[in-house]
Amino acid sequence: MLQNESVILRGDMIRCALCKDAPCDAACEKLKPSGLLRSVWFDNEQGAALRLSEDNPCRDCDAPCERACVRPGEVPVRRLLGRLYGEVRPMAETPLPQNEDRLKCDLCGIALENPFLLSSSVVASTYDMCARAFEAGWAGACFKTVSSLDIHEASPRFSAVRDSGGGIMGFKNIEQLSDHSVAENMEIFRRLKAKYPSKRILASIMGQNEAEWGTLSRLCEENGADAVELNFSCPNMAEGGLGSDIGQVPELVERFTAAAKRACHIPVLAKLTPNVASMSPAAEAAKRGGADGIAAINTIKSVTTVNLHTFVSAPAVRGHSAVGGYSGNAVKPIALRFIAEMAQNPALAGLHLSAMGGVETWRDALEFILLGGGSIQVTTAVMQYGYRIIEDLKQGLNLYLSEKGFSGVGEAVGLGLDALHATTDALERDTVVFPRFHRESCVGCGRCEIACADGGHQAIRLNEARRPVLDGKRCVGCHLCALVCPQRAITPGRKRVALRSQPSI
Repeated sequence: MLQNESVILRGDMIRCALCKDAPCDAACEKLKPSGLLRSVWFDNEQGAALRLSEDNPCRDCDAPCERACVRPGEVPVRRLLGRLYGEVRPMAETPLPQNEDRLKCDLCGIALENPFLLSSSVVASTYDMCARAFEAGWAGACFKTVSSLDIHEASPRFSAVRDSGGGIMGFKNIEQLSDHSVAENMEIFRRLKAKYPSKRILASIMGQNEAEWGTLSRLCEENGADAVELNFSCPNMAEGGLGSDIGQVPELVERFTAAAKRACHIPVLAKLTPNVASMSPAAEAAKRGGADGIAAINTIKSVTTVNLHTFVSAPAVRGHSAVGGYSGNAVKPIALRFIAEMAQNPALAGLHLSAMGGVETWRDALEFILLGGGSIQVTTAVMQYGYRIIEDLKQGLNLYLSEKGFSGVGEAVGLGLDALHATTDALERDTVVFPRFHRESCVGCGRCEIACADGGHQAIRLNEARRPVLDGKRCVGCHLCALVCPQRAITPGRKRVALRSQPSI
């Protein structure tokens, strides 16, 4: 299915609450609408359509699911399912794969049943949480950072930046490390490994000196961890030379990586901070220290939503706040840039890249894979939607790999790197791609004209029928109009070779 159509279909369910034990399921005798709607939300509408039977039971139904909805009448369930039947299913040329063999991959030589792991955070902080995630289908978990520090968290400790629909676009936390003792965490590792031997445990650790980095690495290996992830990047633990303070000093990264490698025999990954201009110096230092891989990115230092009455930014803790870590889908472009930087660095050849930063859907994950990520870690999306998102992450990626004829995830790793350049200097500049207006979809809002007039090159006007008309002599092919169109009614059109001329002043 075309991504444009996916966006439109998802827009129809903007009011869906993605309920637990959804009332729409109880109201429907023939389908479980909630799972299908969730697949639409997570860009797996083709997978949802292929799970449907040939006959559409919604055709003559009076939609009791819509009446049972927690927002009665606000979610057009019957119309959404009808579009899955009538528009998406007929376009699906590849059947759902019968198994998940294509998803098998590895992390530093450790076999993974799929590339999806929980990243080190609150979503992987207890035995019960990890057990439920493993049961749901996650391949493993990077457990919340183990340390000998006495951790006491602030309350509240989260805040968010919301999009126009009210959903969380960016997420800030001032969360610190595991509040369990080292001994308690080791017991959790032993229990998880005994119950789920095929699931992978990455032990995130933070030491206060070389000896402690080594001791924690050894203990984690002895208690069942499959790999160690060195937390050189937590933005909320910078006091006293911890967290992101280490990740900004390559010499410390190299020294503490070497200490961890000397103490254990399992793979060691360095988790690096994005609060730098370039990640390569720290990554190269980690490799010199013996690291087998890099995990990136951790959260970005941030300040969010200053209260206009109290003048305190969020989250406010008794009248004060602090710089914290920013995550969520909003940081994905920054995370992609860092992963690509390291994947294109010949000095880092051979290092596994465990990528994270804003992954919500299988498309997000695939973008990281195409730019060099060998495994994918997720936190913020799980905090919003739960462990259940793994179903669509796996099914969407599996279906894509099948459609492309790939035998496994590894064949897709890095395929987007050759076309990506560090600067715009390498780009061809003699061709203009004009926008194409789809008049059957256009509603005549004029947003394209406004954007072009006030932010572009004054190349669009509305005619008497309120439809856009292009002035080809003025158009430079920037495609701002396509980005602002609420109907997605503007796409790339024909090309022309532009004559070089002096820019107007």
